[in-house]
Amino acid sequence: MQTQEETLFYKDHNVTVTQSRYVTNSKTYAMRNISSVHVFEIVKNHTLPVVLIIVGAIMLITDGGKVIGGIIALIGFLVIIFNKNQYAVRISTNSGEANSIVSRDKIYIQKIVDALNDAIIHRG
Repeated sequence: MQTQEETLFYKDHNVTVTQSRYVTNSKTYAMRNISSVHVFEIVKNHTLPVVLIIVGAIMLITDGGKVIGGIIALIGFLVIIFNKNQYAVRISTNSGEANSIVSRDKIYIQKIVDALNDAIIHRG
C-alpha cells in the first residue's frame, strides 16, 4: 500500500514507479537495490528469413518451382517485416542485470526508464 509521503513518478496498468518501489506485473524491486537503468534493444535474428528469401528467389528462376519459390520468398519478407526488434527496461541490481519490462514500443520503455532515473536521483 502506498503511503501519503511516497512520491509517484510513473503509473500505468503494468508499471508503478515510486521513490521506494518499482512494481511490474510480475515483480517488485526496491529502489534502494537498483543501481542503474537504461533502454536495452533486443535485436531480432534475421538469418532464417534471409535464407528463405534466397531459396525462394533461386526457385523463382527455375522452371518447376515458381509458385513455391514465390511463397517461400514472401514468407521470408513477411517475417522480416513483422518480426521487429523489442526494447526492454534493463535494471542493474546487486544481483546482476535484468530486463524487467519488454515492449516493441520504444517510447513507452523510455518513459519508464526516465521515471526510474528520476526516482534514483530523488533517492539521492
